[in-house]
Amino acid sequence: MNKIMSMRPSPRGTVLTILGVITLGVAILSVAVSYDILEPRFGAWAVPTVGALDALWVVFQATEVLAGNNRARARRVRGAGLALTLVNAAIPTAELIMSRTDGFDLAVVLTPIAIVATKVAWWLALPSLGRKTSPETRQTIASKRQQVADQLEVMEVEAAHRIELLDVAKDLQMRVTEAETAYRKAVLEAQKKMTEELHETAEATAQTVQEKALPASVAAIVLPELGQWTPSAPALPIAPDRDATGTPAIGRDTSGTQVSAGADAEAARPAEHTVTLDELAAVAGVPVPEPGVPLSDDQMAVVLRHLRYSDDPPLSYRKARADYRGAGFVGSEERVRHVWGTVLAAEDGEEASEDADDSEDEDADADA
Repeated sequence: MNKIMSMRPSPRGTVLTILGVITLGVAILSVAVSYDILEPRFGAWAVPTVGALDALWVVFQATEVLAGNNRARARRVRGAGLALTLVNAAIPTAELIMSRTDGFDLAVVLTPIAIVATKVAWWLALPSLGRKTSPETRQTIASKRQQVADQLEVMEVEAAHRIELLDVAKDLQMRVTEAETAYRKAVLEAQKKMTEELHETAEATAQTVQEKALPASVAAIVLPELGQWTPSAPALPIAPDRDATGTPAIGRDTSGTQVSAGADAEAARPAEHTVTLDELAAVAGVPVPEPGVPLSDDQMAVVLRHLRYSDDPPLSYRKARADYRGAGFVGSEERVRHVWGTVLAAEDGEEASEDADDSEDEDADADA
């Protein structure tokens, strides 16, 4: 196998052979053209002259090949070959310049071009050929080159697959991102709309709460629990014989029918229901008054109204004030008297004036 491979020309030898054939052909052309130009002037001496020039030109090219990659060795023959190239190309060029009035010969035109082109070809190709190697070395180098080529091809294929995968992933990611963006945008729009509606409702609710305060008794109502709730009709906190302000409904029954005072009224009156202080506070919309705690005018009015109508007939100012102090409620005498007047003012005018006169007489007696 090695013998067969040694018989086959190497790539380097093939290139040198082709360049050598071209160089030999150009040298023959140069000899022929130069002889035609110099023979009329030098006669028989033209043959050895042009033959020596072209032979040396070929020898210098071959010597440069033999020098290999040793630039120091090849430097001189490269310079000599360049000089002979210029001389061989100068002969037909000078002939073209001197005989341009007589027309141009194609061989004369091509000769300098071929000489220069051949020299340039050697100058470009020779450094790349390297040194001469054995078949085994060439086989080793070829194997390594093949491994590198295979690896590079695999890398190219993997890179192409990776690029294709990334392109597809990019498109899919763009689609997913657009869908997620659209979804989030829809959710944000829905939240915005809901927030605006809740804000409007909250503003209306806040205004309503500000205008109409919620009684404390409403917040104290126990909410029903699932599975433990049964419907019931809560009792009204107002006695059947009293109106919404706590004033006795004198002269009428609960159905609105007028009745006479005395025994008939007592017979027509249904069972009484005692109104508690908490119920009166809930109706008035104020916190439940506590003994020993400073009260507002509305809370004091609720207490005095509750004490006044805790007995029948209603209590006078003197008796109500005594019960007020006895229950532990606090407040100056001036405030109690003022609030008592507002309580009486809410009742019937005639009854209020009579009760006021009576209270003043009792106060006068008490002061006396």
